[in-house]
Parts: sequence; C-alpha cells; structure tokens
Amino acid sequence: MNNVKIAELYDLTHTLAAEYLNGFTYPWEALKGIGDMIISLGNNLNSDEYDNPSENVWIHKTAKIFPSAYVGSPCIIGANTEVRHCAFIRGSALVGENCVVGNSVELKNVIIFDNVQTPHYNYVGDSILGYKSHMGAGSITSNVKSDKTNVVIKSADETIETGIKKIGAMLGDYVEVGCNSVLNPGTIVGRNSNIYPTSCVRGVVPENSIWKTGGAVVSKK
Repeated sequence: MNNVKIAELYDLTHTLAAEYLNGFTYPWEALKGIGDMIISLGNNLNSDEYDNPSENVWIHKTAKIFPSAYVGSPCIIGANTEVRHCAFIRGSALVGENCVVGNSVELKNVIIFDNVQTPHYNYVGDSILGYKSHMGAGSITSNVKSDKTNVVIKSADETIETGIKKIGAMLGDYVEVGCNSVLNPGTIVGRNSNIYPTSCVRGVVPENSIWKTGGAVVSKK
C-alpha cells in the first residue's frame, strides 16, 4: 500500500518534524512519540526566536496567541501562526509556520505542517496534516472506533493492521476537507485531493481525487 506511506503523502521540507518522520514508513507509526519529539526539538530551539512561556511550550515570537486560547504542553507554535479565540491545544502539538488554529479548535497529539488551516470549530486528534491542507468549518477527525478496537487502514484491495487504538486522519499535502465532514479513524487522504462538504469518509482516498456525496471517488481532471 505505497500510497499511504509518508514519502507519498508529505513534503518533509515543510515541518520541523522532518528528521523524526523520516524514521518511519507509515505516518500513524509516528503518533506514539510526538510528545517526546516536541520536547527534544523545543530544547534546541533558538531562544532569540522562540519564547518559552511555560514548561515544554515554545511559541515563535512572531506568532499571535489570542488571550482566550489555551496552549498545553508539550507544544511548539511556529512563525506567523495565529492561535485564535478559545482554541484548545491540549498538548503534544507541533504546529508549523503560517498556520491558523481557529475559533474553538481543539488539537491533541498532532503534527501540523506549515501553512495549514484549521480555522473554525475543528477537532484534530492523533493526526498529521500535510503542507497547505485545509479543514473546512466544523470538519473533524474521529480518532477512536465505536467498538474501541484497534484501527485498521483499509484501501480498496488491502488492509493494514496498525495495532493502535487511536488514529485520526492523515491528510497529504494540499488536501481540502469540506465543511462539517467527519474523517473516520484511520482515514488517509492523498495529496491534492478534495472532500465534499458533509461527507463521512473512511479508508484511503487516492491522491488527486475527489470524494463526492455518497462516498463516490473520482479522479481530478
């Protein structure tokens, strides 16, 4: 299942986690160690560029954090990123440069590449969002199955047993997720793909595709 590998989904030049991610084949394999990775990175950041307002929290001096936002540890917020009104960063969140963490958005155990937007009422947990990906208002990543069993990655002709209970969504670079969509546990969306609004998505969406109403998947022309 090559189309779900890190190398096929992400341009690693757009994240501080590049070296870390290079140590894995599949993106969900990186979820367990995100917190430790952030602490290691943060302890080596330039204090002339990053503030350290609390233990294991590093915020770039050009980032804008609204007073009502909560930033838990460990966390790194990159240059020129906005963390807006009532955002809730629970911890283990690496947020890149030029990102938007918007109104009432919740992040938990995530790697957010540069130029990613989660601008309105999104929940993103146990997930990795690639460069310039965008989640429409109200779209969320569901990260635990209803029967609480381990997540299985499923494509049209293959399955991968992950052995992991909590996996949200892995969005490749330039993915667009429509408003009020639910990305079910273990959803993988390939580069340059679009998800229609109000979709319920599961499995693997190939790169350069459109997930349409009712779950039909067509190639972009």
